[in-house]
Amino acid sequence: MKLQDYIEQQILPRYDSFDGAHTRTHVENVIRNSAELAKLYNADAQMCYVIAAYHDLGCCEGREQHHIVSGRIIMADKNLTQWFTREQIQTMKEAVEDHRASSDHEPRSLYGKIVAEADRDIDPDTTLRRTVQFGLDHYPSLTKEEQYSRFLAHLKEKYAPGGYLKLYLDKSPNKARLAELRRIIADKDALARRFDELYREERS
Repeated sequence: MKLQDYIEQQILPRYDSFDGAHTRTHVENVIRNSAELAKLYNADAQMCYVIAAYHDLGCCEGREQHHIVSGRIIMADKNLTQWFTREQIQTMKEAVEDHRASSDHEPRSLYGKIVAEADRDIDPDTTLRRTVQFGLDHYPSLTKEEQYSRFLAHLKEKYAPGGYLKLYLDKSPNKARLAELRRIIADKDALARRFDELYREERS
């Protein structure tokens, strides 16, 4: 079996049971972003592909430690030894562990930086939609007003100037996208209107 066939048949379908912010669409976006960054930084394309494919698998045990669980899943998957050395698998494990935006340390390798950057995927509208989706999936009892408060608090905590999100690769398009997202967050009226639209669409 080819690596891509294994990933598409055995790994990606696992995302179908995750919340709306961590669907197969999300992981496919991270795979695509990782491939582009791998070319820019002359990294091993297959390693970047696997790291991206596995990076959120740990959501099967909840969000809080998902990056650690994802690393454990990589190490436990003996099928990967068909295509990678022990050293490569260790590097991929560490990259998955290091990808989280709220991590308190810089990724240990270029591969960790690539998946972290690819996972950011700072398309402003996608970011806003995923934030609404996460709130509805994980806090369904909140009122619309409470959902908006959570939405706004998360955006400010993560993406506003001084937020915990960090970018590591200068060649990534995320810098310009983050600047655009920050302009949206700063426009309170426009942000509230966009939340209303997304909330209505996701509830329908």
